[in-house]
Amino acid sequence: MWTHELFPVGGRHASLDCLILPPTGPDALGRPFLLVVPGGGYHNCALREAEPIAAQATALGWQSGVLTYSCAPEARFPEALAELCQAVKTVREHASEWQVDPSSIVVIGFSAGGHLAASLGCFWHEDWLDGVSGTTKEERRPNGLMLCYPVITSGLHAHRGSFQNLLGPEKCEDVNALGFQSLEKQVNAFVPPCFIWHTWTDQGVPVENSLLFALALREHGVSCELHVFPHGEHGLSLATDWLRSSRHVSGNPQTGQWVELARTWMLTQFPFTH
Repeated sequence: MWTHELFPVGGRHASLDCLILPPTGPDALGRPFLLVVPGGGYHNCALREAEPIAAQATALGWQSGVLTYSCAPEARFPEALAELCQAVKTVREHASEWQVDPSSIVVIGFSAGGHLAASLGCFWHEDWLDGVSGTTKEERRPNGLMLCYPVITSGLHAHRGSFQNLLGPEKCEDVNALGFQSLEKQVNAFVPPCFIWHTWTDQGVPVENSLLFALALREHGVSCELHVFPHGEHGLSLATDWLRSSRHVSGNPQTGQWVELARTWMLTQFPFTH
């Protein structure tokens, strides 16, 4: 079943649309929850990286939900991050009702949504996020991250448009504000285990974004599974032909292996019986 949750943050409303599998029996155990954060350059939430991902998660036996978060020009940092914190909190609050294991909440982000997901991974334990988001550390804590061709760095290999939308034109010229968003510099031992994939030929968000983040994870002893596929445009989503109608990208069977690889990673990190 689909369930719709609406919550206000900063004067606007984000929404969390969940696809919940029914219990398999009276003693059914909680399932992992995959919280989907679409890309869109912090300008919009891309549809191809929303419901299709939640539907795939359901097919694999997980509970799932799609966060529609506030974007530019109305919203700037940290509003979307606060909304993501609220979304994780909402899932935990409904864990029993939705048959979710509250210790198996994984945030999957695509492109700029990957930056948002990774921001939560880097900052969830920080005190400043308490007041900004109206959540506690344990309420908003992600148990894992999946980062799909993520925006990470604000440096040499940055996707400039994402940071302009995230910060606004004036703050984007502020070296300190921009540097704070370069997440390879913000990695710490509190970041949860990560699954990351990218393509070598991505012209929109260069593969260096994932490489830099993975190297930083290694330096801090954080578990990471990284896959770099040789070919593929930016924004492949599931990398299947049936998504071609929504964007001028082709199916890519080799890159499409990421779904099965992610399933194996999930089963290793968050084993469950269903």
